[in-house]
Amino acid sequence: MAWLPKRETRVLVQGISGREGAYHTEQMLAYGTQIVAGVTPGKGGEWLFARIPIFDSVREARHATGATVSVMFVPPRAAVDALYEAISAQLDLVVCITENIPVRDMLYVKRLLALSRTRLLGPSSPGLIVPDQIKLGIIPSQIVTSGSVGIVSRSSTLLYEVAEALSARGIGQRACIGLGGDTVSGTHFVDVLEFFEDDPYTERVVLIGEIGGVGEEQAARFIRERMTKPVVAYIVGKYSPKNQRMGHAGAIIEGEIGGYAEKAEALRQAGARLAESPEAIARLLA
Repeated sequence: MAWLPKRETRVLVQGISGREGAYHTEQMLAYGTQIVAGVTPGKGGEWLFARIPIFDSVREARHATGATVSVMFVPPRAAVDALYEAISAQLDLVVCITENIPVRDMLYVKRLLALSRTRLLGPSSPGLIVPDQIKLGIIPSQIVTSGSVGIVSRSSTLLYEVAEALSARGIGQRACIGLGGDTVSGTHFVDVLEFFEDDPYTERVVLIGEIGGVGEEQAARFIRERMTKPVVAYIVGKYSPKNQRMGHAGAIIEGEIGGYAEKAEALRQAGARLAESPEAIARLLA
């Protein structure tokens, strides 16, 4: 599953002319990301920073520039249409920063993804960063360093905190990937663990999970059956009450499903080392 973008990957930004889109486009450009186009309906023919052409549709942008990846800064009310457009244009990867897309809408998107070649990271994802190569999204570039530890996280904030803690100890990262914390997402822990397991540049893996859903239990099964590389896991929400949403849309314990104890025990039984805090992750890896 070689979907991780590289330095030469050509990128377009949906919603590039909005405040967030323009700001983060500038940050990605500064990191060296090859942003070759923007898409904002009604603004085709305009330019951003006098160097990035803006198109009315993703299909036009891809045809003109050869872009294969999209980073999406589109308001929730328009996000589903933007996702449909990116998928129908047969992009390889869509990074959806947008939060609070309705679950029913995302279920339709998931059905369309299953019939397409497109991988979706998100929604509510901070994106991904491959240190010294490419940044897609909003992960702060100053906290990462190049190395061999792969990080995958449902929590944006904890992803930042852990990456910074590792960098401070001289432990570099192969890639930092934020899944997003919404109830329905396009990419899951197992997808990323499979990549890290098969990737020759990844030596160790950090998994950052939280309460709600069954993604961490599925990851534990994959770790037990397939992973040969060491995994350190941290699950947030140990003292969260049941049947109450905590932060992310997907962070809710329902009955006996999705609780901290179940996730932690599954990962422990699978052979992962459990950290009690973000700071402990760096100590366990060191």
